[in-house]
Amino acid sequence: MGAVKTKRMPRAVREQQMLDAAVRTFGQRGYMAASMDEIAELAGVSKPLVYLYLNSKEDLFRACIRREAKALTQAVRDGVRPGLPADRQLWDGLQAFFAHTAEHPDAWSVLHLQARTHGESFAAEVAAMREELVAFVTQLTVVAARAARPQALGCARTRRHPQDPDLSEREVAGLAEALVGAAESLAAWANATPGVTARHAAATLMNFAWAGLGNLMEGRSWFPPATAD
Repeated sequence: MGAVKTKRMPRAVREQQMLDAAVRTFGQRGYMAASMDEIAELAGVSKPLVYLYLNSKEDLFRACIRREAKALTQAVRDGVRPGLPADRQLWDGLQAFFAHTAEHPDAWSVLHLQARTHGESFAAEVAAMREELVAFVTQLTVVAARAARPQALGCARTRRHPQDPDLSEREVAGLAEALVGAAESLAAWANATPGVTARHAAATLMNFAWAGLGNLMEGRSWFPPATAD
């Protein structure tokens, strides 16, 4: 009998097929336990072809991180519609984030768990994605602060110790970092907890974040208690 001929397809399509198989395998089995044999079998190709396209297990893993990081950040950006009220933009962004991580749990496992624990170069790829998300959330926070400013100014006279409702760059940066960090942890929890939807996760974080931002804009900041020297 002659050798079985496989259907030829464009390299780009075949490569995405390999990446799909690799993300599934890395996400479910972990980077160390995943084998190139298993990935090749799942992708329906030979192991030499995987090496031909993607060079090594390390390069394959890095390609998975880059693809999934790009997909996540793009999903969040696409979910936010400019021109809507600030709270709606933040809400839409959070919903997009949690919906994407819920729909792609293996990809989220690769980004949130595997990439951060298997080498500095892998962690750096995820850090770049995180910086992009933080920068985007920072922009949304600035918009929210500006939207809340007139209301805060209007009630400033009723406060005993009025504060300038403008947030400093450091405060905005800190809020964005905290929001992204909370979203990452909440996504991991939501994916592991039956019955928690993307909408529920987004609402949980939205209530936490929006109430806190509102308090800051109205001058109701919490200060740690004084300690004795």
